[in-house]
Amino acid sequence: MKRLFSIALSIFAIATFALATFAFGAPALAQDDMGKKVFDANCGACHFGGGNTINPSKTLKKEVLEKYGKFSAEAIYEQDVNGAGAMPSFKRLGEEKLRAVAAYIMEQAEAGWK
Repeated sequence: MKRLFSIALSIFAIATFALATFAFGAPALAQDDMGKKVFDANCGACHFGGGNTINPSKTLKKEVLEKYGKFSAEAIYEQDVNGAGAMPSFKRLGEEKLRAVAAYIMEQAEAGWK
């Protein structure tokens, strides 16, 4: 039942993102917005709003990142490159994009994912 809920939530997150992007048109993104763009396209289904649909106790919230020693751009980058647990490696995206994602996650965690 828990797994079914996670799958349904993931599908909802993907559908919501697709609707927002295609129905309202995606705004032109500056280079500074690369982290958000890459996050939304590759991470948002599982980590929508800084959450975690696969393991709800390991979110991208500041206090949780601190708890697990992941509250730094370098630690987040390493997690993205190497993967861990249920999270796959995203090294195929390349260093520039993954560093932008890490910076975006740090920025959002500091702001409380608003």
